[in-house]
Amino acid sequence: MTTVREIQAKTLLSAAKTPDPWFGIKYTMNLYRGCQHRCIYCDSRSECYRIADFDGDALIKANAPDLLRAELRRKRVKGYVGTGSMNDPYMPLEREVGLTRRVLEILTEHAFPAHILTKSDLILRDAALLAELDRAAASSQSPGAVISFTITTADDDLARQLEPGAPSPSRRLAALEALAKLGLRTGVMLMPVLPYLEDNPEGVAEVVHRAAECGARHVVPGWGVTLRDRQREHFYRELDARFPGVRARYERSFGQRYHAAARNTPALEARFAELAARYGLLRAVAPYVAAVEQPGLLPS
Repeated sequence: MTTVREIQAKTLLSAAKTPDPWFGIKYTMNLYRGCQHRCIYCDSRSECYRIADFDGDALIKANAPDLLRAELRRKRVKGYVGTGSMNDPYMPLEREVGLTRRVLEILTEHAFPAHILTKSDLILRDAALLAELDRAAASSQSPGAVISFTITTADDDLARQLEPGAPSPSRRLAALEALAKLGLRTGVMLMPVLPYLEDNPEGVAEVVHRAAECGARHVVPGWGVTLRDRQREHFYRELDARFPGVRARYERSFGQRYHAAARNTPALEARFAELAARYGLLRAVAPYVAAVEQPGLLPS
């Protein structure tokens, strides 16, 4: 059972010197702490993030809208504000709280672009708002809104074991298609690709094919999964419960290594590259390029 409570954050946006090479994100924003999707592999359980009970606590940054308004006024360079890296901005809690929606409204007011990463079709609630943001923040070279759905497998049954609190891949793909039909830039984060569970060319091909079929413009792959401290311990417990015998394979293959690489990565990469070329898919989201970048860019 999730315990929900509000907290007051000191800051909201974390800026990078240069945009992320995979996601094109310049500013990172997390509106919640903890997540209700309970993905068994999630790196955010790691000790370094200091979230005592990642699955049991959901902390709402209640002052996020006020912080965002204040911090946007000080930004002189526009770039994608990314959310969804540490938790899902459209976890079930968002349906009642509406914090992500309020933040999107503020980004729209300031014509500031966003890249949203999610595993939820709840994002369709905000489809009209995302289209408005896209129109407000788009430049001649960059869309104002980018939406990426994390899809690690197209198999709904397998996904139910790996991501027990998240909507199925089928629902995510349907949401991607609906947003793409509105003219929004959509894509898929094909990561992590879990060794011994998802690292086969047929599975990768199915994700890429279905993403392209639904209108994705990009698919960004990550061949493997991170493993460290509390994250590894939790993941291994879940493997024992859900996939008997797989944990032993991980321990033999990866020991205490930080990164567990997908098997046959060259073959996966070759198959992915072939399909990406066939469907005209990008494998990264380009950084936002503003029409003008100068002091006083945003309204006070």
